[in-house]
Amino acid sequence: MKNKVELKKFTFRILSILIFTLILFLIVNIYEYRKYTENFNKKINSIVDTLQNKYPNLTEKEIIDILNSDSDKESNILKKYGMNLTNKSIIVNNDKLHYKYLILNICILLLGFLILISLFMLYIKKRNKNIADITKYIEELNKRNYSLKIDSNTEDELSILKNEIYKTTVMLKETRDISIQDKNNLKKSLEDISHQLKTPITSILVMLDNLIDDPNMNKKTREDFVRDIKRNVTNINFLIQSILKLSKFDSNTINFIKEKKLIKDILDKANKNISTLCDLKNIKININGDNKATITCDFMWQVEAITNIIKNCLEHSSLNSKIDISYKQNNAYSIIIIQDYGDGIEKQDLSHIFERFYKGKNSSKDSIGIGLALAKTIIENDNGVINVESDKTGTKFIIKYFN
Repeated sequence: MKNKVELKKFTFRILSILIFTLILFLIVNIYEYRKYTENFNKKINSIVDTLQNKYPNLTEKEIIDILNSDSDKESNILKKYGMNLTNKSIIVNNDKLHYKYLILNICILLLGFLILISLFMLYIKKRNKNIADITKYIEELNKRNYSLKIDSNTEDELSILKNEIYKTTVMLKETRDISIQDKNNLKKSLEDISHQLKTPITSILVMLDNLIDDPNMNKKTREDFVRDIKRNVTNINFLIQSILKLSKFDSNTINFIKEKKLIKDILDKANKNISTLCDLKNIKININGDNKATITCDFMWQVEAITNIIKNCLEHSSLNSKIDISYKQNNAYSIIIIQDYGDGIEKQDLSHIFERFYKGKNSSKDSIGIGLALAKTIIENDNGVINVESDKTGTKFIIKYFN
């Protein structure tokens, strides 16, 4: 199994102990054999020396031939003196060495065995402790305590499991925090929506009561009331539609159809959408740019975004003024710049204009404060960013779509 580092380390230690014990065992046996040989050769050398002194006629060659003889002929000569050639060495020192090294070998084997048992017990103890820690940690998670931290720097399988649990903890904590934030945002949004609807509905009810209570109301006042009612109903309809659109973005339920589209076509379509408003304020919109410039986007949603931005510019523009729109494309991005020459946006409002239901100091009385928030959401969905610059001479929206 992948990443069983601790098990690999344990196995390596076991093998190291076994190899060390085996090498030590072999060294002792080799040393024992050399001592046997040394003692035996000394005794043979002593016998040969005695034979040469006692039997001068016995040549060295004859003695060597006897020593190197392969004869298995049994002889009872030594048995007469109680010596068993099969079970015991005729050299007493060799028997003593044998027992001495036998005890030493047993001690080496026992030591190696004890070390192996100790390593195994330590491994099991550490493993059980890690399992106990993980179990305790999971119990804390079940109590929704996400403040614990058990990430480990080692790479054994339990440490990897710890780290994965910790990652899950972080995700659960983030999910919880996001859920809390979403609830707070929903609460705030509902409060904002309630406030946005309350004013026009109250106004409509008051005007309707007046119309009902005064059937003989003069024609001009009646027409003014009807126009105001229509305006408020239109605002309510726009608010509801915008909220529904934002809700679709928030819930990721929109099926975007992204295609390469000409920026010119998007701007022309948006311009048609606000042509009536332009006529009411006698504002001219100038569009200039590279007719071949394109962006990859959902055409209708992008038209919605640009329309909302131009609407905002119209709200802040003076009568008989203009709005300049320019666009171009390079290897890195496509850019659209929308410039009005109205009263501008106050400095303290500038960082909040893309927030939902935010209304700046210079906003018109019919402004709902949701159009720019929707535009920003759409543009970012199409891999774009929007920035704003403003002073007393006007406001400039800069939109970049990255290729």
